[in-house]
Amino acid sequence: MIFREALITDIPEIQIVRHTVKENTLSDPKLVTDADCEDFITNRGKGWVCVIDRQIVGFSIVDLKDHNVWALFLRPEHEGKGIGKTLHHLMMDWYFDQTQDLIWLGTAPNTRAEAFYSLQGWKKVGVVNEAEVKFEMSYDDWKQFNVTN
Repeated sequence: MIFREALITDIPEIQIVRHTVKENTLSDPKLVTDADCEDFITNRGKGWVCVIDRQIVGFSIVDLKDHNVWALFLRPEHEGKGIGKTLHHLMMDWYFDQTQDLIWLGTAPNTRAEAFYSLQGWKKVGVVNEAEVKFEMSYDDWKQFNVTN
């Protein structure tokens, strides 16, 4: 299992991972283009991937411009192995090394993702994008979470 920064050449496999998820699926796979992925991992923020047997099985991407988690997804068969937690930690440590600004994310309610983010110290603050649960994390909350976990 290898964790590393995402590269432009990883985008086709990132898209495959994104389209294999069972929750938080895209209503239209064309909504997130390769150009979007490239912009987020090269201009707006940064991304990380987990590689097992030369195949990307998970990825995370954070957006410094809008201060949000743009994506964190795993192939369903690789859930529960600590991959998501490691990708999350890499992303959040990098984000808070760049800025101390509050970060937010949205995810579908009543999903494993909602439970995951709660366990990672995120605070529910309302609703975003009409029906998603909105979470926020402050710099101080992230640092405190890392001390206690």
